[in-house]
Amino acid sequence: MQKLFLAAVGGAALGLLATTQIAGPLIAQEAARSTSIYEQLDLFGDIFERIRADYVEEVDESALIEAAINGMLTSLDPHSGYLSSADAAAMRLQTSGEFGGLGIEVTQEEGWVKVIAPMDGTPAEAAGVLAGDFITAVNGETLLGLPLQDAIELMRGPVGSEIIITLVREGSPEPFEVSIIRDTIQLTAVRARTEGETVVLRIITFSDQTFPDLTEGLAEQIAAAGGIDNINGIVLDMRNNPGGLLNQAIYVSDAFLEAGEIVSTRGRDPAAGDRYNATPGDLAMGKPIVILINGGTASASEIVAGALQDHRRAIVVGTQSFGKGSVQTLMPLTGEAAMRLTTARYYTPSGRSIQSLGIAPDIIVQQPVPTDDEVATEEGLFLSESDLRGALGNDSLTEDELRLLEEERARGEAAAALRQEDYQLAYAIDILKGLSALGPSALPATAAVVQ
Repeated sequence: MQKLFLAAVGGAALGLLATTQIAGPLIAQEAARSTSIYEQLDLFGDIFERIRADYVEEVDESALIEAAINGMLTSLDPHSGYLSSADAAAMRLQTSGEFGGLGIEVTQEEGWVKVIAPMDGTPAEAAGVLAGDFITAVNGETLLGLPLQDAIELMRGPVGSEIIITLVREGSPEPFEVSIIRDTIQLTAVRARTEGETVVLRIITFSDQTFPDLTEGLAEQIAAAGGIDNINGIVLDMRNNPGGLLNQAIYVSDAFLEAGEIVSTRGRDPAAGDRYNATPGDLAMGKPIVILINGGTASASEIVAGALQDHRRAIVVGTQSFGKGSVQTLMPLTGEAAMRLTTARYYTPSGRSIQSLGIAPDIIVQQPVPTDDEVATEEGLFLSESDLRGALGNDSLTEDELRLLEEERARGEAAAALRQEDYQLAYAIDILKGLSALGPSALPATAAVVQ
């Protein structure tokens, strides 16, 4: 027994010795790293004092420190940054659904400002700014190498004032200038309408108003149609939707899912990750859903598309989405300032990260770009029997049948007009018509079970 006790003590001593031998270099490395950090902070203070004392002009010390902080944050990724008290207030106003500016969501790519998407009904959209455009100058001042937040500041200004931006667009041989009048941006988060038997929900942004607008708009369209049985499906149009609030994306996804994961977020600490699950209840009552996306579909809108796609609750149509798969947290600082810091990546229910990859549509449908040369169509080039002089009429149809035939013809003409105006939306509606004609067996498994 005494030998066993001695052995145990000896083992503990050896363990202590081994721990000390391993921990010693680690402590030394940590101390060296701390010393290096303090030396760099001393270097920062030295440079700051040199600028204050020797720069050719007197500097604003607060602005200098803010610029240094912003530079530190923007060096991390394009979506992190420092917000002054005014910028922080503007961001809070933007997420509430009303703000001043041009109406574009931008990011930074290789030193240039890139348009993620123009927002519906805004001055930028009216001026013809497109997703994917590069803004290279504002009022003749180049934006190359300028921090994103500084570039945004240049584009801000009093409501009613003019701004001239220089755009570079793929397919255009030369840069060109666009004049825009700044305005107060009042966004209706969701616009609802009915095309034929299909309810179209145009989700413009994810602000505090998004989920309430969606539920109200959908209910109004169903009531106007005389009930859910009179619609064949729903189109969620999220093209050029730059994203917004994470919780609104979760609410919208949950609105059409009965159960299962919606999205998960994972940060630096795996234990700090979050997982969000759907609750019972489907606003669409099992009706099929088609989601429209394009290169301007980003962030929160990609969460919705990914969730409904992974659960086979919706067919995703359009082109590859933007690919912003990160979550930013707005952290308040002293003096009402704030910093926007990327704190996590988000993952769709199947566990895929769409960061820099985007959501791949189930059916790729390009939106044709109309040209000035496209002035003629096939309509009117061919005659039918009824166009011939003296053609016999059809005496087998009753008045009701003739009325139904005329209504069907009118619907066909309306569909053709929509195809000319918005080919991708017309394609999505055609998919729902096809699913409706095939019956419940053609619907995704989740929808068929609900019915």
